Amino acid sequence: MGQALDHDWARLVTFYQFPKAHWKHLRTTNPIESPFAAVRLRTGAAKRYKTVENATAVIWKTLLVAEQTFRRLDAPELLAEVAEGATYVNGARVKPSPATADEKAAA
Repeated sequence: MGQALDHDWARLVTFYQFPKAHWKHLRTTNPIESPFAAVRLRTGAAKRYKTVENATAVIWKTLLVAEQTFRRLDAPELLAEVAEGATYVNGARVKPSPATADEKAAA
């Protein structure tokens, strides 16, 4: 058991390398499955659709309606920093040292 934790430890605590405001989203949401939960609820009888176009229309409309209830991301202003590669330790932004900044500029 201990070996598995040691092996996967970096993956288990990856969310600590993101802003603290984003931790809730990283731990609790599945961006692929969540939107389709509403679709699964309403298309259980999918075999009854007579044409692919009818099924596609129902699925598309269901996703459009479900989109209205999606939860917004906390602290969206931090997304640009994260995308640029800002470093976070335990959820707090770490300013790069002058030597590190010089190395990035040289690259």
